Amino acid sequence: MTDLTERERERVALLEPADSAISLNTDDEIVPMWKQRLRIFVHNKLAIASVLFLLITVGSCFLVPLFHPTNQTNQALTFGLPWNQAPSWHHWLGTDSSGFDELGRIFFGGEYSLTLGFFAGFITIVVGTTYGMISGFAGGVTDTIMMRIIDAFLSIPYIFLLITLISIFNRSTVFLICIIGFTLWWGNARIIRGDALLIRNLEYSQAATAMGARKWHIIRRHVFPNSISNIVTVATFSIADAILFLSALGFLGLGIQAPPTDWGTMLQAGTSQIQNGFWWEIYPLALIFILVVVSINYIGDALRDCFEVRLLER
Repeated sequence: MTDLTERERERVALLEPADSAISLNTDDEIVPMWKQRLRIFVHNKLAIASVLFLLITVGSCFLVPLFHPTNQTNQALTFGLPWNQAPSWHHWLGTDSSGFDELGRIFFGGEYSLTLGFFAGFITIVVGTTYGMISGFAGGVTDTIMMRIIDAFLSIPYIFLLITLISIFNRSTVFLICIIGFTLWWGNARIIRGDALLIRNLEYSQAATAMGARKWHIIRRHVFPNSISNIVTVATFSIADAILFLSALGFLGLGIQAPPTDWGTMLQAGTSQIQNGFWWEIYPLALIFILVVVSINYIGDALRDCFEVRLLER
């Protein structure tokens, strides 16, 4: 009995240093996944600056008109006011060729450009993700047919397709959102389809199939979560593309119908006045427009790094 007690005491004495080392070692503390991703995102200074700029721009477009309202819809009220007026204390960015306050018009057009861009980008990523996952996971003849349809659509010049559809139908806000959202997803579907092709052949997907899991269950529990990196990245780029194409339509005179306006329509009107030296009608708006698109792309790059498995701690 005494020998047994001494052996136990020796065993406890040998284990005590190891236990104390484990309790004092903080390097092995498990860091939550969201904290690791947030740390990676914050480490990207350009992404942080892009987020701040985008928040300021979006907030200004929707909040500044509430505190500093200007006439942006009734051109009859601009009669008697100076047109193409240079920047002054009353009009910080001057007035345009219709007498509207240029700074207020940038915010007014930004409401429509950003809203349409975000909604069209959301439709794009939802439709593209669904189509791509079904095509990639189904494989075989189904995948071949679905991809040939995508190839046929991609062979059509996109901007000409938009011009044709808008010329045939109307230019309402809802129609512009739908026409851009439901025709911009073809490239996204090919990217997501590549992820689905890869993930369906991995061990855990094959094990789930062998255990009798249904295809929808595998897509929902395995394919979608492991494709979230590309989905989030493509979503941000889709929003930027939607804003660009909406502005391109506005520049061609096929944007939102008046009295609302968008940044593309404003740029088109400004280019006709730049030769007269009215620089305030195009340069400030062009700078904001470029920075918005670039900021969204920088945020997309940072989000891609956040979901990169090789950058996460084991």
